[in-house]
Amino acid sequence: MSKAVSALEGVSHNGFVAVAEAGLRGMITLRGDLASAKMKKAVKAATGTAVPARRRIELNGDKAAAWMSPDELLILVPYADAVATVAALEAALAGEHHLAADVSDARAVFTVKGARAQEALMKLCPVDFNTLAEGEIRRTRAAQVACAFWKSAEDEFTLVSFRSVAGYVMGLLDVSARPGSELFPA
Repeated sequence: MSKAVSALEGVSHNGFVAVAEAGLRGMITLRGDLASAKMKKAVKAATGTAVPARRRIELNGDKAAAWMSPDELLILVPYADAVATVAALEAALAGEHHLAADVSDARAVFTVKGARAQEALMKLCPVDFNTLAEGEIRRTRAAQVACAFWKSAEDEFTLVSFRSVAGYVMGLLDVSARPGSELFPA
């Protein structure tokens, strides 16, 4: 059996903010009726959170549930727990129309940290950051590729993209965070 490795094996760069590939993360696409009692119970059991409202992410330590569309969630768990979590979701949702798929190895996760993290993302993502609320997830793009991101801590954002474009996304983040490229120089 081969050893799992993240897309970029933890590469990082420091500029006016720090950008890094965050390593392996368990991610599950869960589709179905988000309003059903079975779905709510299954999500709570898997993550310890409620089914999130539209464009929201519910965090519980190293687990989370993120709203992706009216019938889709992204379930986040430790990488080693992804397969077991899919099995538990399948069992909990037996008899109900749903899809639970482990997409951990198809995605890459990045962190953007620093007092000006928002500024680095502003250059790449067509989002009004002044209206981005705590606990809100945005599906958008970084330059020309699909991504999703949320504010994961004070002065920190987490960004998810497809693994196939991880090098491109890291390059974008690196250039966006280079000293001297600030939108609002101090």
